[in-house]
Amino acid sequence: MSELDLSLPNIKTDTFATPDPAALREPQAAHKPRILLLYGSVRPRSYSRFLTFEAARLLVAMGAEPKIFDPSGLPLPDDATEDHPKVKELRDLVAWSEGQVWCSPERHGAMSGILKAQIDWIPLNSGAVRPTQGKTLAVMQVSGGSQSFNAVNQLRVLGRWMRMLTIPNQSSVAKAFQEFDDAGRMKPSSYYDRVVDVMEELVKFTLLTRGVSPYLTDRYSERVETAEELSKRVNLIEAVDVKSKECGCAPTCCAPAQT
Repeated sequence: MSELDLSLPNIKTDTFATPDPAALREPQAAHKPRILLLYGSVRPRSYSRFLTFEAARLLVAMGAEPKIFDPSGLPLPDDATEDHPKVKELRDLVAWSEGQVWCSPERHGAMSGILKAQIDWIPLNSGAVRPTQGKTLAVMQVSGGSQSFNAVNQLRVLGRWMRMLTIPNQSSVAKAFQEFDDAGRMKPSSYYDRVVDVMEELVKFTLLTRGVSPYLTDRYSERVETAEELSKRVNLIEAVDVKSKECGCAPTCCAPAQT
């Protein structure tokens, strides 16, 4: 490293920060990990719903508090206003959650439109709040044929886009019609064991990150942008103040018109 130029001329030192290990040791919250589960089918015998229910049962046994959103009645994205009861229910659950499970059937080699519609109703930004940023995520899928990973791969891309902490493990249940009994309960199998693994990992990652997720997702580029916006506002206020003193008027007289 001795021959390497270690200078960083493009770094804004007032917003640059060295990662602080102490900031990652926040005290744990007293409540149970809050997990929201979404599934992608409204059929009466929906295997993605059955798999989601199995995941919820495991989460309860592992000390978490799961809540399942029923997508039936949710309008298509942009086909209703944000105050639609199902949209508000979904967004309230997203805000409540500290981690999430997304489970989709694979249809035409992709996730279902029903699951995608739920995710599309979740905004990246809501005022100054990023509803999904820093929350943990586990992804699962069911297939009617041989094992595939198309849906979970797409869900991972969406999780990253929504700024979530997607855990490494995942579940893909092939020939799902063979894996559930008449009551909708999952039969013993290596697929079931993998679901246990995924929920166990999700709870661990949620416990590990939920108290420090704002710190984990604090970004240099956003701090720079925020600092620049603040500087512009301060400079504008100072300019208006100087101009108002020169003409002896109230600051609102010299303030630029809002557009």
